[in-house]
Amino acid sequence: MVSFVNLTDQLTRKGQRRLVVLSGDAQWTAAQASALRDALPGDWLWLEDNPSKAISGLLGREFLHAIFDAQNGFDVAAFAALSGTLRAGSLLVLRVPPLAGWAEKPDRDSLRWSDAPEPIATPHFVHHFCRTLAADPDAIVWQQSVPLALPPLLDAPDWQPASGIPQREQAAVLNALLSMKHGVAAVTAPRGRGKSALAGMLIRATGGDAIVTAPARGATEVIARFAGEHFRFMATDALLASTQQAGWLIVDEAAAIPGPLLEKLVQRFSRVLLTTTVQGYEGTGRGFLLKFCARFSELRRFTLATPIRWAAGCPLERVVANALLFDDALIDNNPEGDVHLTSLEPPAWESDPTRVASVYELLCAAHYRTSPLDLRRMMDAPGQHFSVALAGPDIAGALWLVDEGGLSSALSQAVWAGFRRPRGNLVAQSLSAHGGSPLAATLKGRRVSRIAVHPHRQREGIGQALIRDARGEDYLSVSFGYTDELWHFWQQCGFVLVRMGSHREASSGCYTAMALLPQSEAGHRLCEQAHQRLCRDARVLSASNGEKIPVVDRWDATLNDDDWLELAGFAFAHRAFSTSAAALTRLLMNVDMPLPALRGKMAGEADSAGRKAQLQKLRNDAARALESLDRARARQLKDTILQWQIFQ
Repeated sequence: MVSFVNLTDQLTRKGQRRLVVLSGDAQWTAAQASALRDALPGDWLWLEDNPSKAISGLLGREFLHAIFDAQNGFDVAAFAALSGTLRAGSLLVLRVPPLAGWAEKPDRDSLRWSDAPEPIATPHFVHHFCRTLAADPDAIVWQQSVPLALPPLLDAPDWQPASGIPQREQAAVLNALLSMKHGVAAVTAPRGRGKSALAGMLIRATGGDAIVTAPARGATEVIARFAGEHFRFMATDALLASTQQAGWLIVDEAAAIPGPLLEKLVQRFSRVLLTTTVQGYEGTGRGFLLKFCARFSELRRFTLATPIRWAAGCPLERVVANALLFDDALIDNNPEGDVHLTSLEPPAWESDPTRVASVYELLCAAHYRTSPLDLRRMMDAPGQHFSVALAGPDIAGALWLVDEGGLSSALSQAVWAGFRRPRGNLVAQSLSAHGGSPLAATLKGRRVSRIAVHPHRQREGIGQALIRDARGEDYLSVSFGYTDELWHFWQQCGFVLVRMGSHREASSGCYTAMALLPQSEAGHRLCEQAHQRLCRDARVLSASNGEKIPVVDRWDATLNDDDWLELAGFAFAHRAFSTSAAALTRLLMNVDMPLPALRGKMAGEADSAGRKAQLQKLRNDAARALESLDRARARQLKDTILQWQIFQ
């Protein structure tokens, strides 16, 4: 281990960090990792099980050396996040299986993103990662039974660590911020550039006339250190509910806060500083600037490029960025010329890796929720399809579709009744679980996972052309956080609205909307049925969520066959109350019974019973009401639905 002692001494002097890949069986890689930990002083974080949860409590802090276990599954987002916490002089030790068989080994992390019931092999990602290692002269790959040869250290000048005073870039941005009388400023930078320190310096310079908010308080440790006694933090929801004011609002990692909530916060303060990481594990990319910040016409944009926690050209930062495709320079190009459409299937990661990587980079730039989890899904999850709009050799637009549906009749019925929630099939399952047809999930469709058009080629109809060229066996579908602007686009593409959620999603701050573009006779029937159901229920749904649903109000107080089936699913199975609310409203209008639980719920009255007990009261009331209307019909529907618990 003497060579590693010398290496880390050199890394500290040069301000660099290195990746060390230990490839072999679990016992051997654990032994080598332990030997390195014993030989080298440092913090030596060791992330094994559930690394995403472990890393969430470490963000915003700095450590010396870490070990990441990818023997059974590779959580690349946690791996990248861990790399961002390591200071100059660090080794990031990565444990992986033997390289020769790694591509065929099932990856346990795939359960989070593949929608497969069992772990799957991830050959496209493994081959890409190994190519990245092979192409990087500074990555240290130590294989079992292969003698170790450490690459030479780069010929670089000695590094001077930051002293705590503003660096040149920080000082320029700080002076500009201090001169602001009002408005919104955004500072974006890759991790380790000192944007959190800059925010802390601003607080100190203003004498503490600032409130800090962030997705998690733990990630603001650096801001707090530089702000000193002037640091004042409030959670986003608490700040929104308060009347607190200050000269500055500072939002750390702003891209991780839902846009509508962020917009409400921004409107409350005369001066706002938004900071967010780009080219990082969060996957925010420049989509944050292109999507959210574009709504502020006088936004002041600043970037920090020079690393502060390590020297420029750090080998660890470079290899992680190359492996996870953090480069967002694609957005600076201007794809010119006529556009033609073509398809790209997952094997293109082997045959044409540069082009398919550009698709991911465009999606990152256009959607600031795209993350390394999506990269893994794109590369190796089953049922993924891509088409691109090419302008010459450049990508002007991209469409990502995911296969859905095709469930057996028995499983689709069990999903409708609330007895089953198998993995995946987001829209297909929702069409059964929240829609009127127990067999809806038997149809086959393709869901739009992402669609993006290069900023220089927008408003030309490229997105609509990609949708027109797409095919699904029965339908295309899309699920999105509803805004008028987004719905206008999907309407222009021919989609029909079939569902509006009853709760705002934490990720977007919007209600989830689902829409279909039918492509077969069965798809047209399903789409028409689901849309008519939404029109009939829209009045009740709008009253409950306070949002106008953009469909024709076709309210009808009579109970029809669909209502009877829906109500039986709620009374005798596990259909959700929110899904059945409109039918329950009609039921109460058609029976003359006290039904205290149901009538109280509809009137917004509180119930002292626990949630589970209250739900059972509601189901019991619905069952009594159905039996009072037609006992034989109610019992026949109950018998039928209860049989859907048993399926092959």
